[in-house]
Amino acid sequence: MTTLILTHPACLEHDTGKFHPESPERLRRVLSALSGPGFSGLEWRRAPNAENGQLVRAHDPQYIADVLASIPSSGRVQLEGSGTVVSAESGEAARRAAGAVCAAVDAVAKAEVTNAFCAVRPPGHHAERARTLGFCLFNNVAVGARHAQMVHGLTRVAAVDFDVHHGNGTQDIFAGDDTLFFASTHQSFLFPSTPSAEERDEPNLVNVCLARGWGGEEFRRLFEERVLPRLEAFAPDLIMISAGFDALRQDPIGDLRLDDADFSWATEKIAAIAARCCEGRLVSALEGGYNPGATASACAAHVRALMAA
Repeated sequence: MTTLILTHPACLEHDTGKFHPESPERLRRVLSALSGPGFSGLEWRRAPNAENGQLVRAHDPQYIADVLASIPSSGRVQLEGSGTVVSAESGEAARRAAGAVCAAVDAVAKAEVTNAFCAVRPPGHHAERARTLGFCLFNNVAVGARHAQMVHGLTRVAAVDFDVHHGNGTQDIFAGDDTLFFASTHQSFLFPSTPSAEERDEPNLVNVCLARGWGGEEFRRLFEERVLPRLEAFAPDLIMISAGFDALRQDPIGDLRLDDADFSWATEKIAAIAARCCEGRLVSALEGGYNPGATASACAAHVRALMAA
């Protein structure tokens, strides 16, 4: 049993432009870090294309059609009102990113591997059921969660999001469904400024807001007090992680002060609950992180913790 890495070259071909923060270099540096010393025990697989039947479990059919129709045959376009740039290669990259999470769920559900990390882009946690936002096209984690339920009978699926930005898309898709659980730690009053993100706390939703300038001490305290008990009480059959690393102190977009050790600690805590509740079934997917070197370092710490689980 080992940790599986799912990725695909198409995710590097998604061209957002020279100065866009969500650049291929982020993923390139992550892949390089995970190919270095100490990671020889990883298993690597190519991500498949997500099929429409998988995407439609989390997104409206017309939304899927509109996103794919927006992909240009050449050059780049910015989707109106979303801040999301797409190129000719973006459609395949988005399908591969969602397909990676579904394939990771398959491997974990069949006990082929202990856990999995999806090294993909574009990210997904801002994509709502029928709206793209924040560099995201399809909500990779939500697609994977529904796949787990529909294909593998893993009825209760939890997602934990420690990106610096609120996972508005995952909340939009999970809200009101007691078979799904979503917990988000994020910086207060930062994009996307989701209505009620600062206080919304429902049976299946936990939002933990971190003030600008806060670091590991505050993050760990609130994670232990508010996220971990609710996650374990949910008794998930599968845990998923939206692994954004833009809460790092070096990140140019966020204003939090987390370090690699904080992400390693959070991963260990989540993996321990997975071991107690769901035979270790855990799937993680890359979200944000806009300092490529710092993101790669923190991501490597995250994957080391998965390997040790």
